[in-house]
Amino acid sequence: MVPERQHRTPLFDALVALAESRKLSFHTPGHKSGKGISTRFRKFVGPKIFEIDLTTLDEVDSLQKPVGVIKEAQELAALAYGADRSFFLVNGTTVGNHAMIMATTRPGDEVLVARNAHKSILAGLILSGAHPRFFLPEFDPSWGILLNVVPEVVKEAIDQYPGAKVLTLTSPNYYGIAADLMRIVPDAKAKSLVILVDEAHGPHLSFHPRLPLSALHSGADLCVQSTHKILGGMTQSSMLHVKGNAVDPYRVASVLQLLQSTSPSYILMASLDLARMQMATEGGKLLGKAIELAEDARERINRIEGLRCLTEEEVKGMGDFGLDVTKLTISVKDLDLTGFQASSFLNAEFDIQVEMADLQNVLVIVSIGDRRDDLHRLVLALERLAGRLAGKPRASLPSLLPSFEGRLLLSPREAYFAPCEHLPLRKAEGRVAADIVTVYPPGIPLLVPGEEVMASTIEYLLRLADYGARIDGLLDWEEPKIRIVG
Repeated sequence: MVPERQHRTPLFDALVALAESRKLSFHTPGHKSGKGISTRFRKFVGPKIFEIDLTTLDEVDSLQKPVGVIKEAQELAALAYGADRSFFLVNGTTVGNHAMIMATTRPGDEVLVARNAHKSILAGLILSGAHPRFFLPEFDPSWGILLNVVPEVVKEAIDQYPGAKVLTLTSPNYYGIAADLMRIVPDAKAKSLVILVDEAHGPHLSFHPRLPLSALHSGADLCVQSTHKILGGMTQSSMLHVKGNAVDPYRVASVLQLLQSTSPSYILMASLDLARMQMATEGGKLLGKAIELAEDARERINRIEGLRCLTEEEVKGMGDFGLDVTKLTISVKDLDLTGFQASSFLNAEFDIQVEMADLQNVLVIVSIGDRRDDLHRLVLALERLAGRLAGKPRASLPSLLPSFEGRLLLSPREAYFAPCEHLPLRKAEGRVAADIVTVYPPGIPLLVPGEEVMASTIEYLLRLADYGARIDGLLDWEEPKIRIVG
């Protein structure tokens, strides 16, 4: 039975009521309910969106210190997600990751970090001055993807670094592969570690039993979720949840006051209020439909010669991981295509845009916004792609493995703020990186500030760039350059 309160949308209702009151505005934003907006902009999106683009006012509360409708909206989110406190975020999960690190560490603290962490976790370490102690996720060469961390490796890291204060995990990852948190969390709790989970790709997990168990229900102390990635939040809207007494929620609130804008978007916050209501009141039904569509598409794709779509059974066999089945990882390796090429084909020939491509795969997200015709069109496009290449001679794509061999010679903060110089990437072997270097998406750092640059990492980055990957953290002048400690 859904609590009656979950049908409420206090922040959105307050915004609408204020807009309809037609009060005279002598405050920001300067467009004054859309009257000052470009005509082209207003004509395309309509006038009403500007009427709820407001600032901190008595009627609509303040994100920096909520006491009214934002406070109630966050309390409803905590109830829906099973948290003790929930915070609205208007700079995505990025700011949530920054806040989780800064709220739980101090300069010099040791933090256990799964190496499949998003670059925003590393940015949080730079901001806080904490020292990462990395451990590695599993890698599957047949799919060419990082899977997730296994409990045995996490336990080894916990035992190897007894002074660590915090454990950070990413679950599920970009491909929807979830770590076995129910086995990992007890080992961490036994050593009094604070457990942080980047659950950017799991804002929906709490609302359907067919999905992996959520971080909070697995015993995590803090987690952050991108409501905009899967649910009905607008881009940049996320939530941070606190559970239990291991972390002071007032410390989290204080850190967020430092990191978040004092002029937050009320449109983004309203979308969080509505997305929570939608999940709390009809999430099971909406997600059930999305799961059905995804599973049907997965089965059809796996019948296309030359294509493979990752299944839940395969993922469990790789290390007893869970899989968010709304993610479709589609391998085009057997077509002698890169994922980048397949993505371009789908976009150019069929007006289909996928979430992400890597060397061997394209990734498709199926959400509550998809319809059966959408998935049918995707499958037909993939059939056409495979059909064009049927019978043609194929050469094997190289199996490129990510390299995490470099030693951490300085803390990320020391390296990031150290005097630096720019070197061609090819000449940087043996030097110390001063920037975060990632293939984006998914944004997993291949080099972190303070890490020795290895020949294997240079080769991996250059090869990926040749195949069409987007490398963030390099300077593209006449040739790729990297910022290194001088």
